[in-house]
Amino acid sequence: MEFAGEEDEFAALEAGTAAAGVDVVAPGVAVADAVAVDRVPGLAYTRTALDLLGRTDADPRSARAVVDAAEIDRSRDDTVAVRARVVRDSADVSTGDAERACGAALTDRGFSVDLDDPDHVLRVLFAADTCLVGWVAAESVRDFADRKPTDRPFFQPGSMAPMDARAYANLAGAGPDARIVDPMCGTGGVLIEAGLVGSDVVGNDAQRKMVRGARENLAHYLSGDADRAAHAADHAVVRGDATALGLRDDVADGVVFDAPYGRQSKIETHRLEDLVAGALREAARIAPRGVLVADRSWREAAVDAGWTVTDTFERRVHRSLVRYVHVLERE
Repeated sequence: MEFAGEEDEFAALEAGTAAAGVDVVAPGVAVADAVAVDRVPGLAYTRTALDLLGRTDADPRSARAVVDAAEIDRSRDDTVAVRARVVRDSADVSTGDAERACGAALTDRGFSVDLDDPDHVLRVLFAADTCLVGWVAAESVRDFADRKPTDRPFFQPGSMAPMDARAYANLAGAGPDARIVDPMCGTGGVLIEAGLVGSDVVGNDAQRKMVRGARENLAHYLSGDADRAAHAADHAVVRGDATALGLRDDVADGVVFDAPYGRQSKIETHRLEDLVAGALREAARIAPRGVLVADRSWREAAVDAGWTVTDTFERRVHRSLVRYVHVLERE
């Protein structure tokens, strides 16, 4: 698996929602025991999943040796192409040499090369002193720029980037047949991303303006395009108090929320501490897993609300903002 971004531990955790036994073996790359290829297109921090032929040292001749030695189950009537990449500029290797060497190994075995529209793509990944060689099994859909917060029908400053929103939704269990709730949904960024991977989504916000705006955004992204509408999940946004959700126990598979960042966010009726603690308690009532994003650690409040904090990450957004990501499982 080839990761995006620079945070391999975080990317590996998200990749674990679509694979088992994810193990980072070099900067930006990991191996896994099993991959659900149908889930890879919806991952945020995984670019590509390979059907691995072999792992060797970072040298084009070694990559060719892997191809020469591998059992290849592709039909000789199919066309192939080789794409080599140095991950994060971490290896001093000629990708052109690697593509020529591995391409020659394939043509020697009877395959025809089609660089424009091949039936199969052989990916050669160089990372530090490691090389992974494998057939592309699945790729994620890298269309996050199409949903920049500033381009949405309704925009408010401070909205989360779509790529991050997708990752947090995945960590909370988003996917086909899942229901994801965001009790502080704001402009609906998390709900959009959860809905696009097939989840039913439910949003809640204390501000009437945000409820209207989130509904507008969800309608635009989950129902506005015919192809997406065919796969879009049901969605609803209501106005309410995150500390007293009008939802029954265990109604959801996961909860994701981005807690207010102190003075920069409007809080209707609660002190920030009471709002977050109450929302955590309600989240534990309605779902077995969750993700809380905030500008500080809320570990103690999460534990008091009945959660086990399985993972935490400090992710820098810009110089003055670090997001604390809490991955939660109900005790």
